[in-house]
Amino acid sequence: MTSGSTSPATLPDPGLEGLDPRWSRLVTTPHLDGVGRTWHLLDNQVEEPRVTLLCVHGNPTWSYLWRDVIAQAPADVRVVAIDHLDMGFSERTGTTRRLDQRVDDLCALTDELDLTGPVVTVAHDWGGPISLGWAQRHKAQLGGVVLMNTAVHQPAGSPAPTLIRMVRTPGMLDQICEKTPTFVRGTMALTRPRAARPIREAYEAPYRSADRRKAIADFVEDIPLDESHPSQVVLDTIAADLDQLGDVPALLLWGPSDPVFSDLYLWDLAARLPHADIHRFIGAGHLTPEDADVASAIYPWLDQLDGAVPVSPADQEREPLWTGLERRSGDDTLAILEMGEDGEEEWVSFADLDADVKRVAAGLADLGVTKGTRVALLIQPGIDLAVCLYACWRIGAVIVLVDAGLGVKGIGRALASANPAYLIGGTQAVTAARGMRWPGVRIATMSLGQAKKRALGLRPTLPELREHGEGQPTPPAPTSVDVAAVVFTSGATGPAKGVVYKHSQIQAQRDAIVDLYDIQPEDSLVAAFGPFALFGPAMGIPSAVPNMKVTSPGSLTAQALADAVRAIDATLVFASPAALRSVVETAGEMSPLQVAALTRVRVLMSAGAPVPAALLRVVGDLMPKAELHSPYGMTEVLPVADISLSEMDAVPDGNGVCVGHPIEGVQVAISPLDADGVPTEPLTRESGIVGEVCVQAAHMRDGYDRLWKIENEASRPAGWHRTGDVGHIDEADRLWVEGRIGHIVTTADGPVTPIGIEHAVSELPDITQAAVVGVGPAGTQQVVVVAVPTSPGRRATLADEGLADRVRAEAGEVDVAAVLIVPSFPVDKRHNSKIDRTRIARWAERVLAGGRVGRP
Repeated sequence: MTSGSTSPATLPDPGLEGLDPRWSRLVTTPHLDGVGRTWHLLDNQVEEPRVTLLCVHGNPTWSYLWRDVIAQAPADVRVVAIDHLDMGFSERTGTTRRLDQRVDDLCALTDELDLTGPVVTVAHDWGGPISLGWAQRHKAQLGGVVLMNTAVHQPAGSPAPTLIRMVRTPGMLDQICEKTPTFVRGTMALTRPRAARPIREAYEAPYRSADRRKAIADFVEDIPLDESHPSQVVLDTIAADLDQLGDVPALLLWGPSDPVFSDLYLWDLAARLPHADIHRFIGAGHLTPEDADVASAIYPWLDQLDGAVPVSPADQEREPLWTGLERRSGDDTLAILEMGEDGEEEWVSFADLDADVKRVAAGLADLGVTKGTRVALLIQPGIDLAVCLYACWRIGAVIVLVDAGLGVKGIGRALASANPAYLIGGTQAVTAARGMRWPGVRIATMSLGQAKKRALGLRPTLPELREHGEGQPTPPAPTSVDVAAVVFTSGATGPAKGVVYKHSQIQAQRDAIVDLYDIQPEDSLVAAFGPFALFGPAMGIPSAVPNMKVTSPGSLTAQALADAVRAIDATLVFASPAALRSVVETAGEMSPLQVAALTRVRVLMSAGAPVPAALLRVVGDLMPKAELHSPYGMTEVLPVADISLSEMDAVPDGNGVCVGHPIEGVQVAISPLDADGVPTEPLTRESGIVGEVCVQAAHMRDGYDRLWKIENEASRPAGWHRTGDVGHIDEADRLWVEGRIGHIVTTADGPVTPIGIEHAVSELPDITQAAVVGVGPAGTQQVVVVAVPTSPGRRATLADEGLADRVRAEAGEVDVAAVLIVPSFPVDKRHNSKIDRTRIARWAERVLAGGRVGRP
C-alpha cells in the first residue's frame, strides 16, 4: 500500500555520539517489492564468526540502539543491526508495511546477507514480534533468542498500554508521530536516567522531517488493539508458534520501569518460553539497551550456551523440611510461642501445629495452589507464618519472603520481581497490597466480614482455608530438587535480590546448623531475628519470638529476651549485634527471675554484621553458661564459618575481622585482587592473599531470581558463590573479612580494605564506631575516616587535631586524608548493624568539596 513520499537510503550523519562510521553499510535486496529495496545497517563484518547477532530495533528507534552491543562484541562475534525499511537511514519506500511484510522484509535481507553459522536474534519493542517471525522461519539456523521490553500478546483482562491507546486516539496519531517529532522525543524522555543531548540528537537524526517520520505513525497504527486489526492474526500466529522454540536458548532482558511494556508482558513471554533465562535491570525503563548495559549480559550468556551445566556439591539424601514437625505430631507440648506486649502470650503445640499445617496445605491445594506456585508470606514471625510456610512447603509451593524492613517501596519492588500468584498477610499487609497493587491473590490471616473482604479484594481467609482443608488429603509432597523459596536480601549492600533455594539446600542448611551447635531434641530456641525461628519446627524443637519490633532489632530489651527464654526454658538464643547492644543497655532493669533465666542459656548465636568481642564479653556476663558464637554467612549461604568468643580472644591481631574456620562441608577460597581492586582468577587457598571470598557448600543458594546477569557474575567458577566480601585466609586456615568489594578504597598505592582500620580506630577510648571510605576518582581515591565519638554532638564536624592524629596512628601505613566526626551512622533496617558506607562516602565527598554538611 502506497502511503507517502520516497527517498533513497543514506549513510548516517558523521559524528553521531558513539557511532563508528565503519559499521555503516547499505545493502540492496534486489527482488523485494519487485523493484528492489535498499537498507542501512550497522555491521562489524566479522569473517567466519562463531555466531551472528541479528539486532532488530522497534519504534521509533533505529540501529543506533545497538551501538554498545557492537562496540563490546568479541572478536569472533558478528553483529548486524538493521534499520527497517522506512525507518532510520533505510530507503523510504512510500508504502505501508505491516507486521507480515516486515517479517518478509527481514527474511529477504538475511537471504541477501547470506549469514553463515548460528544466528541469535536480539530485539526490542516492535522488533520483538518481527524477529520472532524470522526465527520461526529459520529454526535450523537459530542459535538463540534475546528479547527486550516487547510483546506478542495482550494478556487477558488487561488493557493495551495507555501511551499507545492515547496516541491512537483519532486525530492524534499523525500529529504526534508524523507531523511533529513528539513521539520520537517522548520515547527519549523515557530513558532512565535521561539520555544526554548528543544521544537524543542521534536518535532524532533520521527523523528530522515529517516525510521521514511516516513509518513511525504506521508502526503505531499496526499494533493490534482488537481482533479485527489486519495484523492480529499474524501476531497471534507468532505467539502461538513460540512453543516451537522450546529447545532454543532464550534470554529475556527487561526494564521493569517501562510504562509501555511493563512486567505484565514479561510474565506472558516467560510463560510462553518457560525455559528462558531472565534478567530484570532494576531502574531501567522502556529503552533497555539505552538504560542498561545489555551487552554485559548478552555476551556471557552466549559464552555459556555451549558450556557444561554447573554441578552442585555432592550431597546425601536428607529428611524433608517438615519431618521434625511430623515426628512430634502426637506431642502436646509447646512448639511455638509468641510473646506480646504486657505479658500476652499465644502458643501452639507440636500436635496442633502439625494438624494445622496439613489443614492449610489441603486448603491451599483446594484454592488452586500447586507445586511451583509462588506464595508471598507477608506475615509477622510467629505461629501463622510457620503454619503457612510449612503448608506451602508440604505441597511444593514456593514461598516468597520479603523483609518488612525494606519499607513499602522496597517490598513492592521485590514482589514485582517475584510475581507471586498468591499473597498471605495480616490486615496491614493485604491493605497495602490492595492500595499498591502488589501481585497475587490476597488472603488475610484473620477472619473478616464480607464487606471488609470485598473492600480489600480478598479471596478466602486463613481460617477459611483451614475449614476447606479439614479432612481433605494432603497433596503429594515435593522432591528435594524442587524449588522451595525465594528469599530477598536485606538491601543493605545494594537493591534487594531474590535468592532461590531448593528443598535440598534448605534441608542442608538445617542440618548444618544442627551439627554445628549440637542441637538436640531437648533444646529450645529464642530467635530475636524472626526468620531464624522458622527453623524450630524443622529441627523439631520449641521456639519463641520475643516481644520486639520485627523491623527494629534494637527494640529488643533484656527483659523481653529473658521473658522469652524463661517461658520456654530456652537453651539457644539467636540475636543480631544491634539486638544484643540493646539487651546490654537495658540489663540493669531485669528482675532476679529474668536474670536467672538467662543463666540457663547454653549457646548464643549473633550474626548479621561483625560482632565485637567486647560486646560478646558483656553478653557473656549475662549468660555465664553460654558458648558465645558468631556465625558468618549471608542470605545466599549461612553458615559459612563460625567463631566463638574464646577463639576470638585467642586469635592474634590481623587486618579485618576473624570469622573463624569454615564449618564442616563448606569450602572457602579467595579470588585475588589486582592492583585496581578487581577480583581475578584462579581461586586460591594460599594464606595471606587478599581477595573476594568465594564459597561452595551443599546449603548454598541455587541462584538469583530473574537476575541472570548477577547470578552468572556471582557463580564463577561454576559451582561457587562469590560473596562480595573481601578478605583472606590465615596460616591456621581461619577466614578473615576485610570489607565489601564495593567498599574498597582504590588509592594510587593500591587497594585499601576498610574493616581493619575501622576496628583499630574503634578501639580508641573516645570512639564507638568508625567507617573508612574513599573520596575522589577511582584509582586515586583518598582515604577518609568517619567516626562516631562516645559522646556525640548534634552536628557533624571535622575531628580536632588531637583525635585526628590518634586516628591516623591507628591507620598505620595508610595515609588518611581527613577525619570527620558524626553523631551516628546510617545502618540497614534488617539488622540495624550494617553501616551504609556508600552513603557515608557520598556525604564525605560533598562535605570535603565544600558542600552542605548535614548528616550522612
